Amino acid sequence: MLAIFDGTWVRLGGEGRALYEQGGYGRLEGTGLRLSPEEALYLMERNKIDVKDFGFDALLGLFAGQPNFIRRYLVYRDIRERGYVIQPGPQDFRVFRRGHKPGAGKSRYLIRVLSERDIVDFDRLSQDVVAAVNMRKQYLLAVVDDEDELTYYEVRVQDLPGVGEPAGCATPVKATLFGTYALAHLPPGTPLEEDWYGKRLDTERLLLRPVESIYLMRRDCLSIVQDGKPMTAEQFLDAASEKDVEIREKERVFSDLREKGYIPRTGYKFGHHFRVYSGKKSHSEMLVHAVPSGTSTPMSGVSRSVRLAHSVKKKMLFACIYNTDIRYVEFARIKL
Repeated sequence: MLAIFDGTWVRLGGEGRALYEQGGYGRLEGTGLRLSPEEALYLMERNKIDVKDFGFDALLGLFAGQPNFIRRYLVYRDIRERGYVIQPGPQDFRVFRRGHKPGAGKSRYLIRVLSERDIVDFDRLSQDVVAAVNMRKQYLLAVVDDEDELTYYEVRVQDLPGVGEPAGCATPVKATLFGTYALAHLPPGTPLEEDWYGKRLDTERLLLRPVESIYLMRRDCLSIVQDGKPMTAEQFLDAASEKDVEIREKERVFSDLREKGYIPRTGYKFGHHFRVYSGKKSHSEMLVHAVPSGTSTPMSGVSRSVRLAHSVKKKMLFACIYNTDIRYVEFARIKL
């Protein structure tokens, strides 16, 4: 089939309708067919069409001036080779369910194309994922590395369900402050220890981390007196923030997880803020990293986190903090 390039699109006459009806290529336009740059190049590469006055290399040279075009074409070609119908979409592409095509089926994925060096803006990403969910689509990142290998990630905003009740207490436990650690004189087997709070120093002393102390103080389960006066949770938080610049976002996420019945413990050995247990299970199921609003990070960093989490059989979640809300954004590698 002979097509014409008009400076923006590649267009076919009435004979092009067969490509749309059989393979889901292009958009119908009058009696003919309009092809996107990726579609036109793919069909040229497969010897399905010829473009008047242009060879493949010449047309690629024109399109390559568009931002991110080469990566988009590699993703388009890969997904077509996997047997899916793919078209330009709200992000970069929308991909139809296997066996479905435009006019006779539904799209399943919305895909955004990134390089390994691109920056992930968590605010924008979570908004895009929510928009995809509202459209009943799965949101994917197609990441093209510096050797042009492709990795696909499904991104979800998780509404973490409650798995239990937060710890309660009859009376506040009294503790003494040492730096940013609270030391309580408690015998083994007390409710706090049973609920996985603190680290036992000996049979008489339980050491509480700052995020634990702040949460328990907010729930009136811990009392700390400093200089003869009761200390508030906000005063403790202000003091702790001088030693730990991430304490405010970590405390928000720790408290939210505890309120839902989860047990967050330090995730330092995994390079993240928390490893998280559902109830009192023997193994943690999630790694959670708290990120304040406005946070961006290189895709390569996200990739390292996901690979590590999968290697230890855990989910990788980033807890995106807003004024009154926390969105848990999960990244997971998938095979299409």
